[in-house]
Amino acid sequence: MSEYRIDPALVAGNHQQLAGYQAQHFLWQVSAGVATITLNRPERKNPLTFASYAELRDLFHRLKWAQDVKAVVLVGAGGNFCSGGDVHEIIGPLVALKAPELLMFTRMTGELIKAMRACPQPIIAAVDGICAGAGAIMAMASDMRLGTARSKTAFLFNRVGLAGCDMGACAFLPRIIGQGRASELLYTGRSLGGDEGERWGFFNRLAEPEALLAQAQKMAADLAAGPSFANGITKTMLHQEWAMTIDQAIEAEAQAQAICMLTEDFKRAYEAFVAKQKPQFQGN
Repeated sequence: MSEYRIDPALVAGNHQQLAGYQAQHFLWQVSAGVATITLNRPERKNPLTFASYAELRDLFHRLKWAQDVKAVVLVGAGGNFCSGGDVHEIIGPLVALKAPELLMFTRMTGELIKAMRACPQPIIAAVDGICAGAGAIMAMASDMRLGTARSKTAFLFNRVGLAGCDMGACAFLPRIIGQGRASELLYTGRSLGGDEGERWGFFNRLAEPEALLAQAQKMAADLAAGPSFANGITKTMLHQEWAMTIDQAIEAEAQAQAICMLTEDFKRAYEAFVAKQKPQFQGN
């Protein structure tokens, strides 16, 4: 039997190593398969700019091909997550733009959310303090959210004269917390406190502020040590099945699971079970 071999040209075009990526507008660190993105403008509660939006969009897009990143933690520096778009660097300039440029901006922000959902790595948002506007959207678009009792999450678009239908909020948020509760937050723009957010299901759980990042990274490390190819399939199915009928979803999952049964990780899990050992997954 001939040795299994992947054409180097295929690998070169579809495998990337991102541990050494040099971020320009936030902090980026990779350790043992876990990437941590830290929004790092603590003096302003970590607002986004045109440049940081674009870099985040492009980085999450590149994660599709990253072989050394298995899970992602998204966090803010200095006790706050993200205050949304920078008032002076984004909101002010937007007032002066015409429709084509405004649509260019709103499509760019939407592409960030699309890239977050399309990358195969589970994303864990570690939310402390202020989590507003685009910050609330990024937390919403993450796969899981850890919060603190002092976190304040606000989809405050209507407070600035805009609709609550921003960056997919009207699609995502009702699926997380229900239509009525999502409607309340999107119509009023009020803050969702940490305890209330956990009760509503927005947060998977709460942590003490000083332990928040460590708990998020521990969760991410557990995912990174798991069957990462299969985790990516799970994320894909969770996203794609929104638009499927039940019968279509069952068939799609049948095909997806059959593919996962071809992986070495499936074989490793069986062999470890027989040997009464813990499987050592490798993501292939």
